[in-house]
Amino acid sequence: MGTAAAPRRFCRCACFCSENLYVARYGLHVRFRSEQQLRQDYGPILRSRGCVSPKDFQQLLGELEKEVERRQRLGQESAARKALIASSYHPARPDVYSSLQDVALAPEFLAAAEYSTSPGADLQGLLQRLETVSEEKRIYRLPVFTASFCQALLEELDHFEQSDMPKGRPNTMNNYGVLLHELGLDEPLVTPLRERFLQPLMALLYPEYRGWLDTHRAFVVKYAPGQDRELGCHYDNAELTLNVALGKAFTGGALYFGDLFQAPSALANPLEVEHVVGQGILHRGGQLHGARPLGTGERWNLVVWLRASAVRNRLCPMCCREPDLVDDEGFGDGFTREEPATVDVCALT
Repeated sequence: MGTAAAPRRFCRCACFCSENLYVARYGLHVRFRSEQQLRQDYGPILRSRGCVSPKDFQQLLGELEKEVERRQRLGQESAARKALIASSYHPARPDVYSSLQDVALAPEFLAAAEYSTSPGADLQGLLQRLETVSEEKRIYRLPVFTASFCQALLEELDHFEQSDMPKGRPNTMNNYGVLLHELGLDEPLVTPLRERFLQPLMALLYPEYRGWLDTHRAFVVKYAPGQDRELGCHYDNAELTLNVALGKAFTGGALYFGDLFQAPSALANPLEVEHVVGQGILHRGGQLHGARPLGTGERWNLVVWLRASAVRNRLCPMCCREPDLVDDEGFGDGFTREEPATVDVCALT
């Protein structure tokens, strides 16, 4: 009798606790290793954005130290939240937790995915089945979920938000929302979405990642009056990103896109893209982007960061260095200690 292969162990890069720390008050991502380094690297820009007094700087230091401590505890605390939710939470819509069915997906999405797996499928054929938002920036859009599935998922998310269950925030920029792996929706919803549908689609749209999208991080973000209303410019810790507007009724909040974050004029003449409920926007994770202020109503978006260990094992997308690996829970940040496939990193940028 054969022996089952051990599950793959995923890691994060140690830079997670020192790079790309977001300071909302000053609208800035910073690298933080010490007070001296922070003053040297960011003193002028911090002063230009209002961090002028010793008290301001000490307050900033305290916030950054607290954030580093939070990140160091994140994996362990997330696993504890997930275990408690699994044992104690009672869903409002148990059907959402069933394995992903075609009936939840928009006909256009199913048709595009089916074409992507057909013999002789190519990029030009796929582009006839979706909207090219920007050929230059390689940004695309197509319907993903049906209206009824979006409604069911929103009902479940609302119910969870009103519960007394612990909630992990999606990231340092989004203070409202849900981590889908903690809620138990990774296995039934996001993993089949990635493996069955997104992988073949992305293989044609972004052939440099063909066959390598082996993990993900999925979360729902919420924008509403009195809560988060906009999102500062940033890039994702992902090779590729899917961003689906689930609802509810809203105005404003358009996405804007610059160039890849390495580009010298990354935010010159940004491209604005309006959200359409049920539709997903596909883009490269390194594409600088943000969200304009919400006008009215509430906007909930499902964001799936798609990751390729064979790519990021060579070069961490956040610190742009060979990753310093640290063991982590679940998918971690998509790194592995395995010998990566041969990848031409220069061709990916």
